[in-house]
Amino acid sequence: MALYEHVFLARQDISQQQVDALVEQYKGIIETNGGTVGRIESWGLRALTYRINKNRKAYYSLLNITAPAAAIAELERQQRINEDVLRFMTVRVDEHEEGQSAMLARRDDRRDRDDTRFGGREDDRPRRPRRPRENEAGEGAAAE
Repeated sequence: MALYEHVFLARQDISQQQVDALVEQYKGIIETNGGTVGRIESWGLRALTYRINKNRKAYYSLLNITAPAAAIAELERQQRINEDVLRFMTVRVDEHEEGQSAMLARRDDRRDRDDTRFGGREDDRPRRPRRPRENEAGEGAAAE
């Protein structure tokens, strides 16, 4: 059986519980067709680069799948029918990566950087010198 990474985007109008129900529904489809779902990651509600069917945000979900091609075909057929799924993409991979995906690791890095910005290790970062304003530079004072 082949290994796949499957990402789908669900509408922003539904709740996180409904997204979880969609994931369980699609997991059931894979398992009834002879496959297994390994890791499931919910990346949460994220902004889209461009609007899709009048939606500016979408819930992102990642599934690591080990299944025959027929199971993937059925999964994609079901997602084409479902109005709550905006987009999906399935990629065949040689092996599933261990640990967090790059999207979750990036989100954790961003949180760490935000912590340093507000009350963290500010001394470690170089500071840019402040540029003087027009009236501080002397041009405005000479005109008066």
